[in-house]
Amino acid sequence: MPARTAQTRENTEATRNAAPGPGPGPGLVRGLAAACHPLPAAAVTLFAAALTAAAGHGPARAAVTVGAVAAGQLSVGWCNDRADLRRDLATGRRDKPLVAGTVTAAAVTRAAAAALLLCVPLSLACGLLAAAAHLVGVAAAWAYNLRLKSTAASWVPYALAFGLLPAFVTLGLPGAPWPPPWLTAAAALLGAGAHFANVLPDIEDDLATGVAGLPQRLGLRLSAALAGLLVLGSTATLVVGPPGRVTAYGWTLLAATATALLLAARRPAGRLPFLATMAVAGADVILLVVELRP
Repeated sequence: MPARTAQTRENTEATRNAAPGPGPGPGLVRGLAAACHPLPAAAVTLFAAALTAAAGHGPARAAVTVGAVAAGQLSVGWCNDRADLRRDLATGRRDKPLVAGTVTAAAVTRAAAAALLLCVPLSLACGLLAAAAHLVGVAAAWAYNLRLKSTAASWVPYALAFGLLPAFVTLGLPGAPWPPPWLTAAAALLGAGAHFANVLPDIEDDLATGVAGLPQRLGLRLSAALAGLLVLGSTATLVVGPPGRVTAYGWTLLAATATALLLAARRPAGRLPFLATMAVAGADVILLVVELRP
């Protein structure tokens, strides 16, 4: 009990020591934009936009679908930075807006709640089944931020949320069709791979502050290898999963993916593996648009 009390006091003190942040205005907007994890949020939103275009959604339904994904991603990004505040303070992460004082904890909390509240009606506007798929994925991402990132099941929310994204898009179509299994599997593999790649630069800081997800438990090199294998598996599933012959672009993409991930694995401690994953995901989207277009 005394140890718990001391830890609570320490956490409270750390939060109070965070820089105050700007008031309302352009500075607040810039701070919130930096705190939402803009690169992953934009990547997932663009992936959803490509899926809606490939699936044949009309402009209005596509706008609602992409808007729901964008709101969900913003809520997840802001939730993540707010949940990590004490750990980021402890490790001196001045690159984080909350630690640097470019935005306040209260502003990020309000933004995360507002984005989550907006995500619900936008998801429901796509249909009940579609909304259920999307909101389960968003809930999984919040569960990761608030609890699961420190467990051996840290990869599960990523695999679940990414795997359900194609279902959200296709279930919003007339007749509410489920996506083909190969697409769900490819998205889930990509999500799990992105988790391992994203964690690599922060493994030492994570362990120092008590975050022991699966990548932290496996260590830097094994996690880097797994990240590459999962992303390669995602690309391979997209290439060979659909019926018909594999196109020249598919084989080229598979070879390029293997090469890029092999090069990235030589520097596992940096951001290169994650950036390579994002580049592979972009190339995968191009293949996906061609394969799914009605």
